[in-house]
Amino acid sequence: MLTFYHSPNSRSTSIKQLILELGIADQIRTVEVTIERKNGSGARDPANPHPEGKVPYLTDGEDWIRERAAIILYLTDRFPAAGLGRAIGHPERGRYLSWLTWYQGVFEPVAILGWARVAHPAVEASLRDYDTALARLDEVLVKQPWLLGQDYSAADLLCAAPFAWFGDALPATPAVKAWVARCMDRPAMRQTGER
Repeated sequence: MLTFYHSPNSRSTSIKQLILELGIADQIRTVEVTIERKNGSGARDPANPHPEGKVPYLTDGEDWIRERAAIILYLTDRFPAAGLGRAIGHPERGRYLSWLTWYQGVFEPVAILGWARVAHPAVEASLRDYDTALARLDEVLVKQPWLLGQDYSAADLLCAAPFAWFGDALPATPAVKAWVARCMDRPAMRQTGER
């Protein structure tokens, strides 16, 4: 059985929202755990099998999956009926994979570094600066409502997450703000009651 380790108001909230979007909450056991928080509250939970005590973490029998993009890909591939992923052979599969890995490897680090006001030429040369990363989202979203075109996908759920988390502290263009509002207006987002 799939087991999802979750701590409210953390990065795992997006996986909780994905589970609701996929309509598979009855097929996944959710275990709420505590984590260490930025403000010094919380602690590592011995019930959490993640090697660093972080969330999200997903187990499937003896197998395990960590990192949001990997968990999203795993779940959308395993439960394709909801249409939130793109199956192998789908004409948007490459774009779907690209947005998931771009988020994990580029956008989240750049957003966090920008929010923390950390800048270095080596970071910008390898990861990009925040404005360049934001431009990648904007150039797509001025032309279409979702990252992959006319249909919402799990790539939208993941890539919109930092805007929901940081709110107005994360600069956004009008097209990106409108997209985030569309993402946040989805029933699964409202149902979790979490940022």
